[in-house]
Amino acid sequence: MHKFTLDKPDNLVDWWEESVTKFSERPLFGTKNKEGVYKWATYKEIGNRIDNLRAGLTQLGIGKDDVVGIIANNRPEWAVIGYATWGCLARYVPMYEAELVQVWKYIINDSGAKVLFVSNPAIYEKIKDFQKDIPTLKHIFIIDSDGENSLTALEKKGAEKPVAPKSPKAEDVAELIYTSGTTGNPKGVLLMHMNFTSNSHAGLKMYPELYENEVVSLTILPWAHVFGQTAELFAITRLGGRMGLIESTKTIINDIVQIKPTFIIAVPTVFNRIYDGLWNKMNKDGGLARALFVMGVEAAKKKRILAEKGQSDLMTNFKVAVADKIVFKKIRERMGGRMLGSMTGSAAMNVEISKFFFDIGIPIYDCYGLTETSPGITMNGSQAYRIGSVGRPIDKVKVVIDSSVVEEGATDGEIIAYGPNVMKGYHNRPEDTKAALTPDGGFRTGDRGRLDKDGYLFITGRIKEQYKLENGKFCFPVSLEENICLASFVQQAVVYGLNRPYNVCIVVPDFDVLLDYAKEKGLPTDINTLVEREDIIHMISEAVTGQLKGKFGGYEIPKKFIILPEAFSLDNGMLTQTMKLKRKVILDKLNDRIEALYKEDK
Repeated sequence: MHKFTLDKPDNLVDWWEESVTKFSERPLFGTKNKEGVYKWATYKEIGNRIDNLRAGLTQLGIGKDDVVGIIANNRPEWAVIGYATWGCLARYVPMYEAELVQVWKYIINDSGAKVLFVSNPAIYEKIKDFQKDIPTLKHIFIIDSDGENSLTALEKKGAEKPVAPKSPKAEDVAELIYTSGTTGNPKGVLLMHMNFTSNSHAGLKMYPELYENEVVSLTILPWAHVFGQTAELFAITRLGGRMGLIESTKTIINDIVQIKPTFIIAVPTVFNRIYDGLWNKMNKDGGLARALFVMGVEAAKKKRILAEKGQSDLMTNFKVAVADKIVFKKIRERMGGRMLGSMTGSAAMNVEISKFFFDIGIPIYDCYGLTETSPGITMNGSQAYRIGSVGRPIDKVKVVIDSSVVEEGATDGEIIAYGPNVMKGYHNRPEDTKAALTPDGGFRTGDRGRLDKDGYLFITGRIKEQYKLENGKFCFPVSLEENICLASFVQQAVVYGLNRPYNVCIVVPDFDVLLDYAKEKGLPTDINTLVEREDIIHMISEAVTGQLKGKFGGYEIPKKFIILPEAFSLDNGMLTQTMKLKRKVILDKLNDRIEALYKEDK
């Protein structure tokens, strides 16, 4: 059994109470008004609302281990309801607004929620009849309302009879976070107060500069996911920082300019889009601007390689200085102009893109974890990082590599995590809990990885997603897909080849780049027509092959391609709420087209 001593505070109620006392007058949450300008609520203002709502929930009979649910995107009220719930010793169950009605119903019923908060009247209309079928559900309140069943009304009711917050024990359950149900119903992960607090404590130790500077973040990650909560909502609150809430994913760049963040936490997709956007713009502009950009990128790369060898070159340094003043500085200004760094997780950051951002002065630190580990297991930080890795185990966490579950002779194995970050178990799923937790308290991640001599973890694949080709050799599709997405014209990709003679690849092209190419060549600009053209398929396949050669074995490189006219998205059910591919859904939907590719050989 892995032993550890918890840092204080070890529960989310004391965590908040210390922050609101210390940073009372500081701004905490910023939201856009009708004019598109951010307006800020202070720690004290949010604290008063928490106090009032906690008293209101108490009047409804909410107490220890009762369940309070919410269906809402990030907003100040999300945190207000959460902290009020924990102050009653109750459990919080967050749900996404962009979710299927049947999934909401399953989660509310499975968790045994007594009180439910929904963002707006439209959602209320969809779920108002749940009470007929779910016996535990006694009350539903609407956040964007001022009626009798509104959040405002409950806060006013609570203000009449104040109730002091109760401090939970470290091992008390704080939340049930339901994992994406890509195969069957979602599982409720029981996360304790110490899971969140220990993870936040450990994460902050990796970035000491955050204690010395104003911490301003643009909130991109959904708080319904553990990554957004731990890395942002809780960690930043501990520092007395402030969070500006994005208007939408489409306004991120403009929101960044207004907020001027000092630290951003996001998934790799966000940075991939910024990277692609920069290169697309430079390629479109051409001329001197592109030449300077390319010169700077190449020089910065050379400078980094030389520095790793303890060397330096005067001309290289000069080129970097020129590019930094003319090009890179402008990019950093578009990112707010005062970024200390960024942190990413949920999926591995592409090494080439990561190096690019480091080279232009915007470091992105890759981390690793899962919902079941709240989420952090390993982390790169400003004081210790290795590009290409997902960092070293965070404070109080131990990582073990189990090679017994992979093929003989492998240099990697399944990642097992030990520490105060590990979940209590799965709600009402004893068999799943038993399968996931080792007898000595470790969590089996299902991911493959290896530790280098310095303790940095490198992810090598997902055990459930790996497969063998007909020749008996293993393929790890995620690694292939990450590299394929760096190829020209490629936005998303899925690789498949289970028990087949070779891999095939499903590609979602970068539609903007593809349309620009079509216009330049005088081709039809209808997307549906373009993706079916043999010359377009050949061009994209050549770009993908070129991207993979030298990095992967010839048997791994896809031989045939399907080009799609529509991106994988939440709306079409191809992505999870955390923007991960629903691999099985995609492959099932395209099964006939995949089979047709292999039949061509017969």
